[in-house]
Amino acid sequence: MHTTTSNSYGTPLTAATALLLMAIGGAAGWWFGQRGVEAPAAGSPAQDEKRKVLYWYDPMVPQQHFDQPGKSPFMDMDLVPRFADKGADEGAAEAGAQSGIRIDARVTQNLGLREARVERIALSSVVDASGVLGFNEREVAIEQVRSAGLVERVWSLAPGDVIAAGQPLIELRVPQWSAAQAEFLAVRGDSALAAAAHERLRMLGQSDAMIAELERSGAARQTFILHSSRAGLLETLEVRGGMRVKPGQTVARIRGVDTLWLEVAVPESRAEAVQPGSEARVLLAAYPGRERSGRIIAVLPELAPGSRTLRVRIELPNERGELRTGMSAQVQLAAQTDETALAVPTESVIRSGKGARVIAVRDEGGYEPVTVELGPEIGERSVILAGLNEGQRIVSSAQFLLDSEASLTGAFAGEQP
Repeated sequence: MHTTTSNSYGTPLTAATALLLMAIGGAAGWWFGQRGVEAPAAGSPAQDEKRKVLYWYDPMVPQQHFDQPGKSPFMDMDLVPRFADKGADEGAAEAGAQSGIRIDARVTQNLGLREARVERIALSSVVDASGVLGFNEREVAIEQVRSAGLVERVWSLAPGDVIAAGQPLIELRVPQWSAAQAEFLAVRGDSALAAAAHERLRMLGQSDAMIAELERSGAARQTFILHSSRAGLLETLEVRGGMRVKPGQTVARIRGVDTLWLEVAVPESRAEAVQPGSEARVLLAAYPGRERSGRIIAVLPELAPGSRTLRVRIELPNERGELRTGMSAQVQLAAQTDETALAVPTESVIRSGKGARVIAVRDEGGYEPVTVELGPEIGERSVILAGLNEGQRIVSSAQFLLDSEASLTGAFAGEQP
């Protein structure tokens, strides 16, 4: 059988719960006594009787208010009155509590507290990002015929093959080309007519190589071989033997592979750090330990709506032909600037839903919270835009312990219990 008790608001507490709270109260009193945290001062009984009491509270649970004095339902201690007017001693003690806490110097070492200073650093930094290789969209060749003809033969090629410049693609029979060549040979004794016939051959779509062969051989051809105009990846081959081709029809599409584009996603907050022309260091997952160099050729004027990132385009040379589209890479972009800013170790920053703060070390001893406005992270440091001064000391480790301990007493909240 369990006995119950109630607090001032009639909330039932089991005997076990009451004993547990008393134990917590005793442990908390030992905790703060060991740490040297200063408790709020109280006035004398004679003075307290003359002052108006707003409510009573437990200093360990300051957010809970009671209408009558008595024992705390949470800790083994008496409730403390909150007066409408504060005496000078109480006001001073409370102001000291609200501005921070003090910890005995002997305990500081046991808590593992480490300090750091607010330093001014150069904003020149490295932006780490990732990206995927793709084709250079400026190196694309479209092979077409400008006159109607018949496909006599197609070379044994397939989409995906890497071909050299000048690779034969198809053999065509084009009656209009044959007639134009015969006309050129007939008038080549007259320079003016020969020039006009030469230009007609070009307008019909014959290459300079075909015309040069005609001049050298002196005989009109009945069939013609179409060669690739550049080296690269054969993306499409759209004709087969026996097909008819129309003027302007695409025969093949070839993508250059001498250089590839690395599309990199850069966080929006680092937009100012990347500029066209900057160098980039690239490490491909397919070739670990082999760092490559590239350069930024464009920062696209479009922000990805989902990831809130900028698309940065890096051009990479591919002399050996070992790079493949779709390969992933880790990239370091050199962000050069002459500007400086204040910074603190990132580990010293306490982030919450209400913002960010650090625990500052006061010159006269003790600790207090300082709300800060954060900038970008540079390596292991966070840029401070507002809230701290250069050279100021802050807590860089165990600051969460201080923050939690002080929150129990309201020392960092600046709130009235």
